[in-house]
Amino acid sequence: MVRPSHRTRKMLLEINPDHPEPRKIRRAVEALVAGEVIAYPTDTAYGLACDSQNKKAIDRVYAAKPMDRRHPLTFVCPGLGDIAKYAMVENQHYRILRHFLPGPYCFILKATREVPRIVQSKQKTVGIRVPDHPVALALVQELGRPLLSTTASGEDGEPLIDPHDINTRYKGLALILDAGAGGAVCATVVDLSGDTLEIVREGAGPIDELVG
Repeated sequence: MVRPSHRTRKMLLEINPDHPEPRKIRRAVEALVAGEVIAYPTDTAYGLACDSQNKKAIDRVYAAKPMDRRHPLTFVCPGLGDIAKYAMVENQHYRILRHFLPGPYCFILKATREVPRIVQSKQKTVGIRVPDHPVALALVQELGRPLLSTTASGEDGEPLIDPHDINTRYKGLALILDAGAGGAVCATVVDLSGDTLEIVREGAGPIDELVG
């Protein structure tokens, strides 16, 4: 039997998925504030995350995956009250967000000036998530500002379910919050930035009520 190395044990930090230990959340946030990239669980797939206000950390996310700079990162917010700072939310948008968040959805909205240009699309939009997962919400609440996130995926683009597989694929991570097996389906992506609602990607979040 091959024993995990000290480095592996150090990177993988087991955390209670329902009642995350505050000291472990603080340890992860310390890494984020220091400009590091971490992996963390959400209500869908595991994500790679960094501090949204740290440009060097954003560069590290793109380098870690790796992925094209045109591929946008998602803002992960602790609640609806934080979204308006980063996205332009009309009344009809707010009703949708209030109904479906927290949940397995990413909503694309017009970006405000608070969103760094490096993570805006050419259309000046931004993807917003409020995951329904205690660990993800505890992270952003402790950090005090949004995370920037992307799916922790394999070379085939499919989400990595096992935190140990994330550890094997991504060598530059400071920490992996191990809450057990993650989801194999990403969030449903809904574009609210245009005149009509558009389903960009059907994922874990049901779309019946959105298109009905």
